[in-house]
Amino acid sequence: MNILGISAFYHDSAAAFVRDGEIIAAAQEERFTRIKHDSQFPTNAVEYCLGAGQLTAEEIDYVVFYEKPLRKFERLLETYIGYAPRGFKQFFMGMPVWLRQKLHLPREMDKALQNKFKGRYVFTEHHESHAASAYFPSPYDEAAILTMDGVGEWDTASFGTGKGNKVELTDVMHFPHSLGLLYSAFTYFTGFRVNSGEYKLMGLAPYGEPKYSELILEKLIDLKEDGSFRLDMSYFPYCHKTVMIGSKFEKLFGGPARKPESPLKQREMDIAASIQVVTEEIMLRAVRHVHRKTEMKNLVLAGGVALNCVGNGRILREGPFDNIWIQPAAGDAGGALGAALFVWYQLLNNERTVDGHDSQHASLLGPDFSNEQIRLFLDSVDAKYHSCQDQEQLFEKVADLIDGEKVIGWFQGRMEFGPRALGNRSIIGDARSVKMQSVMNLKIKFRESFRPFAPCVLREDVADYFQMRPQEDSPYMLLVAPINNDKRVASDGEIEKLKGLEKLKVKRSVIPAITHVDYSARVQTVDPRRHTKLHRLMSQFKEKTGCPIIINTSFNIRGEPIVCSPEHAYRCFMATNMDVLVMENQLLYKEEQPQAKQHEIDEYKAKFELD
Repeated sequence: MNILGISAFYHDSAAAFVRDGEIIAAAQEERFTRIKHDSQFPTNAVEYCLGAGQLTAEEIDYVVFYEKPLRKFERLLETYIGYAPRGFKQFFMGMPVWLRQKLHLPREMDKALQNKFKGRYVFTEHHESHAASAYFPSPYDEAAILTMDGVGEWDTASFGTGKGNKVELTDVMHFPHSLGLLYSAFTYFTGFRVNSGEYKLMGLAPYGEPKYSELILEKLIDLKEDGSFRLDMSYFPYCHKTVMIGSKFEKLFGGPARKPESPLKQREMDIAASIQVVTEEIMLRAVRHVHRKTEMKNLVLAGGVALNCVGNGRILREGPFDNIWIQPAAGDAGGALGAALFVWYQLLNNERTVDGHDSQHASLLGPDFSNEQIRLFLDSVDAKYHSCQDQEQLFEKVADLIDGEKVIGWFQGRMEFGPRALGNRSIIGDARSVKMQSVMNLKIKFRESFRPFAPCVLREDVADYFQMRPQEDSPYMLLVAPINNDKRVASDGEIEKLKGLEKLKVKRSVIPAITHVDYSARVQTVDPRRHTKLHRLMSQFKEKTGCPIIINTSFNIRGEPIVCSPEHAYRCFMATNMDVLVMENQLLYKEEQPQAKQHEIDEYKAKFELD
């Protein structure tokens, strides 16, 4: 049975292919079009999934869309009518695309499948898709389910249970009251882009103090003990305007929103800290309530809020559940996968078995490229490269380069599905280096200096460096944990004397490049079953240096999606100050490359709005 899942038209369009319950392929459209968070119909991702499954459109049995567009349209109409005559501009802007495209999804999907699909179209509910994406790939035979995001059709959060081959959502929270939209409102206010800058807001929070948290709880939100809440909508005009906040919101926090790219002030840092504290409190209250209601020991999470890895870390450490599993593509892209799995298990009633491991295949579900394909491309651009037939020698050489503080583009195997690079489309470096964070941020990623980097750590060593259980699994970089006290070198008192970005000046641990200013890190564990090559490389690095940790950040620059193909990787390599590029067995040194034409580099940077 061949099932194709699709998400489109809001944020991070994607396609996923499932065969007889086995996840075969999944990818976001942005990786092919190079338009970050591309929301158009995922024609390229669909084509990739069909190719990965070695099948044609005629061989697909079900095509599943991740939400019910008519119910979403109903919500939009009711909202417009409820706020009329306000909101006419938003109504006028939104209706053409609905009338032209979104209300005619079977037609759009027929077009993408070249009118060859003869099977059945299915439309699942948005939060059902999230719930299915969280539970069905998880390693548990039963679990509590919690989903939280901006908004689907009407729902903004839901909880329920997964047992065997069924998920059941029993409780929901409705639009316009939404934790995802609340967080996005503060993302906008602090000068970051909604739907992509939320990571920045979370990363900025440790530089500030939560001075506004009580004000948020007093004025903006009526928070209940069970984690449900109501927003005071007089501060949030997003129901009838195209902006997240209004003048009343700005007045409450002492002035207008920060202009994008303008200098960050202490106010923005304190506001980031405040909304992060409130978000974590809501998440923890919701999790405790779900535990009381379900009495289960396992919890699975999905929806955009589940990408708040600081909150996830607190849920694991302070929450009542023994184990948690988070869908790596927790946002809308993962809905495509959840929708396909929902049909296989829930609608077709197929048996589900678990073996103690998740079935996400390390979320390495995208395209891969052979050594021959890579060499053909490199030859076509006259690149200079060294082919290393002995992989152990390659890993040893790369380990030496990391030890020498070189910045390395690491391109191996299948591309990751979801927002995180997990070791196959990564930029890696030495976590022990004092200068590596600023070098990578400013000269490689072309992004804000305050942004933290994540560590890859050999799973067998995770408890030696982080406040996590021995062999704790965190393969998807979705949990933040504190650095162990014996690995810290700066005192709390020394940090407390500094304000804002001054905190960056202090070396805080023996792995300073991945230690955030609050002594935390977004941990990815690496084990030989999921990440064979990366584990071998890191084992070589540990043997040389005694350190089981490297930096891992996504292989892209600011404003660009993660690289997919050898061409994307090489262009990024040539347009940045990266030292080395490793694509499968090919090793490239920057100083050996023919000089890229300056106009090509300028065009590349201009495309992504880089200085």
